[in-house]
Amino acid sequence: MAAMLNQWKACLDKQLREKNKFTDALAFVEAKTKVDRLYIFLGFVALMSTYLMIGCCANFVCNLIGFLYPAYISIKAIESHNKDDDTLWLTYWVVYSAFSLTEFFGDVLLFWIPLYWFLKCVFLIWCMVPGAHNGSQMIYHRAIKPVFLRHQSKVDMALNKAAEKVGEVIDGVKQRKDE
Repeated sequence: MAAMLNQWKACLDKQLREKNKFTDALAFVEAKTKVDRLYIFLGFVALMSTYLMIGCCANFVCNLIGFLYPAYISIKAIESHNKDDDTLWLTYWVVYSAFSLTEFFGDVLLFWIPLYWFLKCVFLIWCMVPGAHNGSQMIYHRAIKPVFLRHQSKVDMALNKAAEKVGEVIDGVKQRKDE
């Protein structure tokens, strides 16, 4: 367990030392405070976790975390020439949508779960963690994809019928307008 924790710590420390705007800000704070950036980051995570457990507007903060970073990275993926990152982030959004729909209908029950916003935030972060075996990949391949494949033809037929009906309504409106 200790070896795994040290491996995780080394991986996180490596990520926090890569060159980007976030790590530049961490380096600035590290230089001013003389506190290692790993501990600054972990302190921020602890502060945010506590806020999500007891703070007001925790739902807003949680939804912001679950939306802003993935939206930003999704736009970057769209603009890149790599198809793999597009698929990765489309999978996240499918899982996010399914979760949001489930959450909408289960809101009355979810309200009673202690630390719900913290747990939701942990879940969303797990779904967006970089890598091939993140939460969104696991949930998509084990739950969403089998249900989708089982019902795909029925849904396609219903959508085609709906499109035909909409077309008929539009044609009817155009005919009435011309008269």
